[in-house]
Amino acid sequence: MSQRSGSADLPLHGGRVPRWLGDRMTRLGSVIVEAVVHHYGRDELLHRLAHPFWFQSFGAVMGMDWHSSGITTSVIGALKRGLTPLSRELGIHVCGGRGKHSRQTPQELISIGDRVGFDGVALARTSRLVAKVDSAAVQDGFDLYLHGFIVTDDGKWVVVQQGMNDERRQARRYHWMSEGLKGFLDSPHAAIEGREQGTIINLADHRARQSRDGQLDLLEHLGPDRIVREVSALNGSNNAPAQQPLLPHLIMPDHHDVRQKDVNMRRLHGALAAAAEQGPKDFQDLLLTPGVGARTVQALAMVAEVVHGAPCRFSDPARFSLAHGGKDRHPFPVPLKVYDETIRVMKSAVCKGRLGREEELQALQRLDTQARMMERYVTGPDLKEIVAGEFARSPGYGGRSVFGWEADIQRSQKDDLRA
Repeated sequence: MSQRSGSADLPLHGGRVPRWLGDRMTRLGSVIVEAVVHHYGRDELLHRLAHPFWFQSFGAVMGMDWHSSGITTSVIGALKRGLTPLSRELGIHVCGGRGKHSRQTPQELISIGDRVGFDGVALARTSRLVAKVDSAAVQDGFDLYLHGFIVTDDGKWVVVQQGMNDERRQARRYHWMSEGLKGFLDSPHAAIEGREQGTIINLADHRARQSRDGQLDLLEHLGPDRIVREVSALNGSNNAPAQQPLLPHLIMPDHHDVRQKDVNMRRLHGALAAAAEQGPKDFQDLLLTPGVGARTVQALAMVAEVVHGAPCRFSDPARFSLAHGGKDRHPFPVPLKVYDETIRVMKSAVCKGRLGREEELQALQRLDTQARMMERYVTGPDLKEIVAGEFARSPGYGGRSVFGWEADIQRSQKDDLRA
């Protein structure tokens, strides 16, 4: 497999994921993973986790802020909580996390290796090397604070780690993958996400081999004091190193609201049209909650795309936030009734699929197929109209955000207008 490469801006966001959303992210994230593994296998799941565009869309469809650095922390945390009880069944293990949890990764890998049979000591060394390369060999101004290591029973792995630059209020996420990796010092990254910030010192690039060898030679023959003097003499010279060619990158903007330019409307209209046309046919026996079913099919159309979509379909992660909204009311409050019904339908489909009853999983796949067919010619409302409709219906959907229940917020706003 050729390694994917890319970059993106990820604005730094503070705050925590509230319990009511974190628990749902755990359940939906794990059942989406189960569906991907059921349809395509563990290797395909690793490929997707190593793909920065899919990873961002995965977090957005679970109700996390669609553009922020928080997606990385919340997705790794949700997968660790959700997949650990399923690790024996799926053969997938999530290690590490943020802060102190990242430092526990090597011991976690050794313990899991002793239990399932892969070389945990070697993977622990790999974990340390990956962290060192992105914190020391790639000097891009971002300090690592998160390290997630996802490994399968057969020893294949993906690493997702993230650094922050407080001064710029930005984060950069790095993806690594064991497949196709020949070494740690010859451009091993599957992807580097983050805005290009001037000249980046990347000693892990294969073009830097001569530089690495030269540094060792300097240390041996000149010593650190002489090197400092030589560097000082070079300061201010016009012989600046040429900047490396830029990698394609996804720009995650600073604005928190979802705007029409952030969304591929053709794809969104296809999903909405497929939900309206295919939904009643395929889901009439599955959707039992009065008044919520039709809206849930719209969410399921986007969840189905996360399960079945090709990499090229995740160029607009903002679109997937329209499945379950966002915790900060962008693009709209999280519709808890819809979210819970999405989890119920997905869980039912996956559980029955394990028993060989594929009807519900096939219905979800048909929904995704129908959306792709219809997006070629359907049209629909603009994004502002869609979002306004979601806000209007939010109290009935059990809309909630970090600011409270939407029914209470809208009631308070009406009282303020009367006053």
